[in-house]
Amino acid sequence: MTCLTSAWALHEPELRGWARHRLGNAEDAEDLLQDLFLKALRQGERFCSVHNARAWLFEVARNTLADRLRVARDAVELPDDLAYLVDETDTVDNLTACLPRVLSELADEDREAISLCDLQGMSQGDFAQLKGLTLSAAKSRLQRARVRMKQQMTLACQVQIDPKGHVLDFVPRQ
Repeated sequence: MTCLTSAWALHEPELRGWARHRLGNAEDAEDLLQDLFLKALRQGERFCSVHNARAWLFEVARNTLADRLRVARDAVELPDDLAYLVDETDTVDNLTACLPRVLSELADEDREAISLCDLQGMSQGDFAQLKGLTLSAAKSRLQRARVRMKQQMTLACQVQIDPKGHVLDFVPRQ
């Protein structure tokens, strides 16, 4: 009996239980064990020089399982109205043409909050510290500024929104 068949006979029941527990399916567990055995078999005489055969088998089993799970990710179904979503994204992206005008029409305090936090990526905590505000006050200021910017953008760019809140159309103004 070779060292591989000896190690396999000794550790295969434990490996089978481990694989069934991880995969929740006896057939998938058997497939994993078959792949594992083939990988060990390909090692040939090198397998005999492995210090701890059980550890080697479990490590290769974990890696094989990880590879299978990585490949077997479920596909996400795309919605039937994908064209509508693409058109909406284009419309919203094009709406940024109105942004400079709308920002210039906001109060300085609103423009600063939106520019620093939303456009430049400053955290609300850093904004609060910069302005000497509590975090709660900074969040409130930014929220109010966003509401006023939305109102101004709707007015200045004649934004049309559907009942679900999606942008349908607008008039670009600069």
